[in-house]
Amino acid sequence: MAENRPTAGTDGNIYIPYSERKGNESIVYFTRDLSAQGLIKMYEKVNGNIHGKVGVKVHTGEQHGPNIIPRSWVKALMEKDLEGAHIVETNTYYDGDRYTTEKHRKTLEINGWTFAPVDILDEFGTAMLPVKNGKWFTEMSVGKNLLNYDSLVVLTHFKGHTQGGFGGSNKNIGIGCADGRIGKAMIHTTPGSSDQWDIKTEEFMERICESSKATCDFFGKNITFVNVMRNMSVSCDCEGLAAAPVVTPNVGILASTDILAIDQACVDLVYSMKPEEKKALVERIESRHGLRQLTYMKELGMGNNRYVLLDSDHDDIRITPQNAVKDLKPWTPDGQM
Repeated sequence: MAENRPTAGTDGNIYIPYSERKGNESIVYFTRDLSAQGLIKMYEKVNGNIHGKVGVKVHTGEQHGPNIIPRSWVKALMEKDLEGAHIVETNTYYDGDRYTTEKHRKTLEINGWTFAPVDILDEFGTAMLPVKNGKWFTEMSVGKNLLNYDSLVVLTHFKGHTQGGFGGSNKNIGIGCADGRIGKAMIHTTPGSSDQWDIKTEEFMERICESSKATCDFFGKNITFVNVMRNMSVSCDCEGLAAAPVVTPNVGILASTDILAIDQACVDLVYSMKPEEKKALVERIESRHGLRQLTYMKELGMGNNRYVLLDSDHDDIRITPQNAVKDLKPWTPDGQM
């Protein structure tokens, strides 16, 4: 008898205005200061439960990738606030410059991630984490070394994504902590399919969320999130130099202890831009039905889609997303690495 297959949700291409959301509000901090100092300021707003052995999950990029969080910013943050922490990554599911641990370490060296130890979590195998209340998974395969950490700092370059519509904190750990052979295959590929990337739209978003939830549940309160809205190509950093040109203005840096609230706030900031500023990124998000990431995180109880946005440039007063993106400057390359 055939196993009953779950049914994916719908409406991942439909944006839900703030006025139509229900529930509690979480705190999200915001700064326009796109610099190492801005990154440090945002992290220090949300680091109260970070202790013990700390992993810093950041997308270190393909060789010479132009859009990742500048490594000089991450270095400054780790030297000031995260002494002894390890950058953590996993190998890729696609055959490229980070497919094997050997290739991955060479890419890390080329990209300058040499100022702190880098733990490739699946270098020595995998481990299974439970997925509570999931419909696609009961457990998720992650890099084995993830279990060695007491706390996780999720530093995310917020941008578009070829399959996910957008890549925020949810994508960073949902795909980025899943190991390169088993976990990522569970998210991307129907068993037996000849198409490595056959899982798309709402089902894909839901699988990312369930994987992300496994990591969030493992760390409990000892996980925090910082999203950098800079160099927001519609392409993921996995595409490296092949990424689509950036046309969306830079915005700033956000921080929260709520994974849903921070990703929702970033999406809201995009949707609050002028039509010509947001056109490319909104088209990418909606065409891939990426908004399902947000509604499914809500269904899974991963956080709140309502939040208080605090302007850390002005004494943490509450502001609206519309105010935060007022008078954005057209994007120009800044050359910071």
